Amino acid sequence: MGLFSRKTATATTTAAATTSPAPTGAVATLTPGTPDLAHLTGDYTIDTTHSRIGFTVRHAMVTNVRGEFADYVGKLHLDGGNPAASTAELVIQVASIDTGNEQRDGHLRTGDFFAVETHPEIAFRSTATEQLDAETYRMAGDLTIKGTTRPVALTLEFTGSAVDPYGVQRLGFEGTTTVDRTDFGLSYNAALETGGVLIGEKVKLTFDISAVRA
Repeated sequence: MGLFSRKTATATTTAAATTSPAPTGAVATLTPGTPDLAHLTGDYTIDTTHSRIGFTVRHAMVTNVRGEFADYVGKLHLDGGNPAASTAELVIQVASIDTGNEQRDGHLRTGDFFAVETHPEIAFRSTATEQLDAETYRMAGDLTIKGTTRPVALTLEFTGSAVDPYGVQRLGFEGTTTVDRTDFGLSYNAALETGGVLIGEKVKLTFDISAVRA
């Protein structure tokens, strides 16, 4: 997330996001008109009670199944003056998967899909960030699922910053990316009598995050 450019309801500046460290000697350049967010520089953690990490996958070629992970931790270091020096990490406990159906969730935890007993965690670690416009960023990183690590790119939008009634600095952002589950060894499927397959290969991941200063 190396972001931030929208005004908030409680301040005249905006807030930030994260990326991986820039190469030694690199100097970040901000999009013209982007405010200086150096005052937001610091370490942040994800407030899981006000955040959501979800996914959507096609089912039976006609509709979507949606789910989320309830147990995860995440941290970011924001460098508001040099967004390219920001970093982010996220670790998800796969057993916390919830699609609203216990039988389906149980199947997802087996070796047909996530193999929770041998691969209990999903991990993301940022490697680079690119500013696309005043409010949108692309964060590259390594995503590890079921023991396989692949590069992914997230599209991120900064959604605001504020100091809450308890005096805590908060940053908000939304992100999305789409991955092919078979790239990570989640290849289980079943053929339909009418053609096609039961479960789509493309999975859309969504992030709705509130981060608080550590």
